[in-house]
Amino acid sequence: MKRYPHPCSLTSIPLLRPRWLAAFSIALLALPSALLAQSPAGAGAGGSALGASGYHLTATWKLGGEGGWDYLTVDSKAHRLYIARTNRVQVIDTETGALAGEVPGLDGAHGVALAPEFGRGFATSGRSGTVIVFDLQTLKPIGAPVKAGKKPDAIAYDPSTKHVFAFNGGSDDTTVIDAEKAEAIGTVALGGGPEFGVADGKGSVFVNLEDKGELLEIDAHSLKVKNRWSLAPGESPTGLAMDPVKGRLFSGCRNEKLIVLDAGTGKSLGALPIGKGVDAAAFDAGTGLAFASNGDGTLTVISESATNPGEFRVLENVATKAGSRTAAIDPKTHAIYLAGADFEPAATPKPGEPRSRPKMIPGSFVVLKFEKQ
Repeated sequence: MKRYPHPCSLTSIPLLRPRWLAAFSIALLALPSALLAQSPAGAGAGGSALGASGYHLTATWKLGGEGGWDYLTVDSKAHRLYIARTNRVQVIDTETGALAGEVPGLDGAHGVALAPEFGRGFATSGRSGTVIVFDLQTLKPIGAPVKAGKKPDAIAYDPSTKHVFAFNGGSDDTTVIDAEKAEAIGTVALGGGPEFGVADGKGSVFVNLEDKGELLEIDAHSLKVKNRWSLAPGESPTGLAMDPVKGRLFSGCRNEKLIVLDAGTGKSLGALPIGKGVDAAAFDAGTGLAFASNGDGTLTVISESATNPGEFRVLENVATKAGSRTAAIDPKTHAIYLAGADFEPAATPKPGEPRSRPKMIPGSFVVLKFEKQ
């Protein structure tokens, strides 16, 4: 199966994955018109009753600007949210929503990884096949971009080895970068198209393979693949999150399932129903909740049983905003952030023609902040 890169921009046709685009278009068309038109109030807004998870919308920050978006990354200590947006990374204050600055010089921005002990951030630039290194204080690029593989997408930092892993969607491998020296030190062949990755902080890095329906474990020291596990019945996995204490991995899959695996054995612990068009997953160690952000305008909240470890259930599908498919959680405040925009109605296709993609309305980009009561 041909591998397509992660959708950085809904307005950039070369970067779009047709299968994702079709699913997203169908999800939008399937939503009631009232839901598409309403403000993404979410549970608890305007005095309405809170849902089972307690999450509700507390702020909507309109950033506007051109370009789509991809992964979000939270720096809890610095109160910053990093948003990959086509040709730059926007950085906002998580308390006020004010724009703190931008990381320039990207071409097809996808993800950001932070190495705070070195005062550096790393951002993938998909079209140029590079990783931009930048100063966390000034947001200015440091030195020359690091050469990666073809179409670097997601990116993760492993603090135990001080290695950054840039996952290359076009070459089915990961480029490993020494965070202190800002130099590439190796490449790990993955045997499939990588999506999101996470590090457990103990020397293992996990990554979804979207086209294979698999989850891989990489030894961050030896730079070799240790394990390869099936995510069936999940298909086309995208977002990935981890509970490093209990050793749980949460893979959001495009067939509306979130698959939970044991990180030590690869054993399946459950397949939970989620919304359509998932693109990110998150886990909050403080509350023990896992999340799947879905393009159909829902945030699926999942919990593990306190009395029966290994059993999971869906607490709630919080209403967000159509197209809000990526998210990031602040482990300190438990706030979760999503990005979204408004879209023009998709045109009705002529007989025999494919359904057209929804077009993003210029200047409508927003960040949504949900907090737990």
